[in-house]
Amino acid sequence: MSEKDETYRKTFPVSWEELHRNARALAWRLIEAYSFTGLVAVTRGGLVPAAIVARELDLRLIDTICITSYQADKSRGELKLVKDVAAAVGDGSGWLVVDDLVDTGHTFKMVRDAIPKAHFATIYAKPAGRPMVDTYITEVSQDTWILFPWDQAPQYVMPVVEARASR
Repeated sequence: MSEKDETYRKTFPVSWEELHRNARALAWRLIEAYSFTGLVAVTRGGLVPAAIVARELDLRLIDTICITSYQADKSRGELKLVKDVAAAVGDGSGWLVVDDLVDTGHTFKMVRDAIPKAHFATIYAKPAGRPMVDTYITEVSQDTWILFPWDQAPQYVMPVVEARASR
């Protein structure tokens, strides 16, 4: 068994509707306590949640920070900063950083080092990364791979009776 297989024992599929509902819930949680100048989306996973949160909070000043970490096979590679944002947002005061999830916290640590005074928010948080995020909606176990809607496609599934008969 490879390291990635041992790391992710569960899969948590998320539908577009669920993602939208949770991004709106994140906006509700944020609007109660904070006022933001602008929003920074962590690409690529944070783009869709950030768009929803920006709409709900009526934020028009939006930027991106671009970091690569995951490989196509779900393994984590070395973090690489592709596009920085510090020149545009300073130390992050008054800014909201949005990503889809915080897993190990390594990506958010890199972003927090660049803009330490920003507020960090995600829809999903895993235990190892949770200390790096200020606001989140749902906690999932560390061994869960979240399957986001942009990573899925509808496909035929054999009816239960046929699957049982083919065993």
